[in-house]
Amino acid sequence: MKFAVIVFPGSNCDVDMYHSIKDELGEEVEYVWHDTESLEGFDGILLPGGFSYGDYLRTGAIARFSKVMKEVVKAAEAGKPVLGVCNGFQILLEAGLLPGAMRRNESLSFICKPVELIVENNQTMFTAEYQPGESITIPVAHGEGNYYCDEEMLEKLRANNQIVFTYQQNPNGSLADIAGITNEKGNVLGMMPHPERAVDGLLGSADGLKLFQSIVKSWREAHVVNA
Repeated sequence: MKFAVIVFPGSNCDVDMYHSIKDELGEEVEYVWHDTESLEGFDGILLPGGFSYGDYLRTGAIARFSKVMKEVVKAAEAGKPVLGVCNGFQILLEAGLLPGAMRRNESLSFICKPVELIVENNQTMFTAEYQPGESITIPVAHGEGNYYCDEEMLEKLRANNQIVFTYQQNPNGSLADIAGITNEKGNVLGMMPHPERAVDGLLGSADGLKLFQSIVKSWREAHVVNA
């Protein structure tokens, strides 16, 4: 399986994402610059954290108009796995690939610490290696991770099982303790915690590695079936 790590001006978690795929997962991966006009040949798309375009206007608001985002949308529409972490999640929201919006943390301060998450839905291509209700430790590092949507959308997310991860103890005021959601099709995941920073016990947790393993497992199963 071949992954693309999308790099925007201001991305600062792209190296962590690359390392998690190449050295921990053992899969093929390349950096892809924001002005790239084709993602042909890539099986999975990864949008890393950071401060794309300095977070001017709103987090992810400028990155959403990068040339590569047209290709990210095409990949999502084609059913390829698309993962946005932290700033990547914010970009997916701005691009309309996921519903809702991000607000400043309730504390109005930057938060950087390990947090406990609950796996609410393990029936996705991103969570198949987890147990339902499993508690995992993944670090967060953000100033605007307070997820919000209206009540109608929240009910829709719940009804469609699109809420994949929730916080055990909400660090940022996020609505319904939401830490990560998918699109209706289930192939686009946005999450504020950083799984790429939890792929080895030396980092304090290896719980994030199962997320990437889930992607590869789901992709291989699909391609064996379709072969």
